Amino acid sequence: MNEREALIQKTMSNLSHLPDEKLKELSDFSEFLLSRITDNILLDRIQLHIETSSTYKFLQEEEDIYTVQDLKEKYK
Repeated sequence: MNEREALIQKTMSNLSHLPDEKLKELSDFSEFLLSRITDNILLDRIQLHIETSSTYKFLQEEEDIYTVQDLKEKYK
């Protein structure tokens, strides 16, 4: 048995000893974690698409319109 399977079995064993309200909390938390993972995967794919797509190429090639000399007041 590998480490992952052992951890899953240990967690399952622990779950059977939890009261219902704590089991619900844990279920909600696991759904939250999976949601974050899914969101991160989607965000990574969107970023990759933007980086590789020619649709957004104009953003990389945009010239600087303003310079420091255009500032009326400089903040330090």
